[in-house]
Amino acid sequence: MDFIEQKEAEFHDEWAKSTDLEKVFVDQAFESISSPENRQIISWMGNIRDKKILELGCGLGEASVYFAKQGAEVTATDISPQMVETVKKLAHLHKTQVRGEVVSANNLNNIPDDYYDYIYAGNLLHHVEIRKCVTDLHRKLKKNGVAFFWDPIAYNPVINVYRKIATKVRTDDEHPLRTSDIADIKNIFSKVDLRFFWLTSLVIFIWYYFVKRIDPNKERYWKKILEDSNDIAPLLKITHAIDAFLFKFVPPLRYLAWNVVIKAVK
Repeated sequence: MDFIEQKEAEFHDEWAKSTDLEKVFVDQAFESISSPENRQIISWMGNIRDKKILELGCGLGEASVYFAKQGAEVTATDISPQMVETVKKLAHLHKTQVRGEVVSANNLNNIPDDYYDYIYAGNLLHHVEIRKCVTDLHRKLKKNGVAFFWDPIAYNPVINVYRKIATKVRTDDEHPLRTSDIADIKNIFSKVDLRFFWLTSLVIFIWYYFVKRIDPNKERYWKKILEDSNDIAPLLKITHAIDAFLFKFVPPLRYLAWNVVIKAVK
C-alpha cells in the first residue's frame, strides 16, 4: 500500500468509526429522488436475484446491502478495513449478508477474472488510478457483464467552490472525472452509456450553506441530501426535470453536471 492509499484507508477508517449504523440510509440511497444516480443504475440492472456483484469502494455499505436485500450474491471491497467491517455489520442489521474483503481498487489481482455479472463502483473512480482500475476490472466481468460507475465531474464552478471549502470531509488526492477519463472508459469497454445529474439541482448546496448555515466541514452535503429527501423532494422533482431538459437540448451543459453515471458493457 503506497502513501496515498494509506491516507485514504486511514481517512475512511475514521469515517467508519464515527458512523451510527442506524443513520445509514440503505433503501433511500437507491430509491429516493435524492439518489438519481442509483435510481438510474437499478433501472439498468433490472432483476438482480442470484447475480454475482462486486462492489469496489463499498464505503459504509449502502449499495452492497441494498443488492444483497434484492437477492444478489455480493462481494463488498474497500481499502479501509473499518469500512469493510461496517458493511458486514450493516448487512446483519438489515438481516442479510455480504462477503467483505479489504482490497485496493488499484490492485485487483486477488479478485477472480471472468466471474462477476455486474461491478458497481459509486463515487470511487475519482480516488484511484482510473485507467488502470477500469482496465483491471474489465477482466473481472463475465462476457457481456456490465460495470456501473457514478462519479463527480471536474468542471462545475459551484461544486469546485464547495470542494475548496469542504476540505475536512474529502481527501487531498481526489480527482473528479474529466472528459479524457470518460474517453478512456469508452476505449476499454465495447459499449458505454452516460447519464448526467445535478445542475440546477445544485441550488440545494447553496441553500444548505447560505440559508441553513450548515458547515460543509462538519456535515457531508451528499449524505445530508439523503437524510432530507422527503423534505426536499418537491424541489428536486422540479430541478431534476429542468436538468433533464437542459441536458437533452443543450448537450454541452452535461459536463457542468455534478455527477455522471456510466454503464459499461464488456
